[in-house]
Amino acid sequence: MRKNLTSRLFALSLFATLPATGWSQQAAPWPSKPVRLIVPAAAGGPTDIVGRVVAAELSNTLGQQVWVENRVGAGHLLGMTAGAQAETDGYTFLVVTTPYVVMPSLQKKMPYETKDLQPVIWMTSSPFVLVVPPALPVKNVQELVALAKAKPNELNMASAGPTTGPHLAGELFRLSADIKVQHVAYRGGPQAETAILRGEATFLFDTPSGALTHVEAGAMRGLAVTSLTRMENAPSIPTVAESGIPGFEADSWNGLVAPAGVPKAIVTRMETAVAEALAKPDVKKRLGDAGFTPVAAPSAAFADLIARDLVKWSRVVKDAGLTAE
Repeated sequence: MRKNLTSRLFALSLFATLPATGWSQQAAPWPSKPVRLIVPAAAGGPTDIVGRVVAAELSNTLGQQVWVENRVGAGHLLGMTAGAQAETDGYTFLVVTTPYVVMPSLQKKMPYETKDLQPVIWMTSSPFVLVVPPALPVKNVQELVALAKAKPNELNMASAGPTTGPHLAGELFRLSADIKVQHVAYRGGPQAETAILRGEATFLFDTPSGALTHVEAGAMRGLAVTSLTRMENAPSIPTVAESGIPGFEADSWNGLVAPAGVPKAIVTRMETAVAEALAKPDVKKRLGDAGFTPVAAPSAAFADLIARDLVKWSRVVKDAGLTAE
């Protein structure tokens, strides 16, 4: 009896030393609770639109609610910091766009490092549209550049705010065309558009959702788009690159990142789920109507894009003398 009891106690002690994995304590399948999607921009804006369209579809695909949290402030920095400092359990993801690759060059000290976040998937791409008032005596990019060179520092370049995507596209254009213009920053896209509609500003790099309706109505003239290829829904508007500035590209993209410590299996599952969502016709239409082209490029391609843009925009920031405002 004593020998049997000793054997049983020995067996129990061995079991207690086994790792807490395997059939006895398997981790719950992911996701087993709602997933947070941080959007570092205001509700209703371009980045928020992408985040909400994707989140709604992911809720169906993953079987758990994917809810959007808008963390607004400091040129996306507050939201991006929250994403970088989130738990690495796979229940927080972050939508990023141009400020993600620009802020490291603008800020003397970042509250996080780029390596604190890992790419998940490149979701969408969208060019800007270069627009001018109809009364301005220019019909194309070359004529705008010629006018700017004839009147240095007399033309006003409007933007949706300092160091926003439209502003950076404008600075890249100014540097590429070697022109001198005055930058006028407005509180947002609608205010900058109003300045063009009223003839108060000379030109603006605007979002397709903001510009194309006015262009179609004749209230603005669309000179060019900033992608390397023409837009499907505005094929008559040439690219800046084919309008006399070869290689010019200043697309606005949206991608998904996660805290660096999130397990690879979860990142891969999310990458697959987002790619499936972006392939659905109704999602394509909703994003297309807002001026976005679904890309669904995998994490490796997204990492390459981030690396290229970090270098590209750091040069623009330096050459244009931009600082965080």
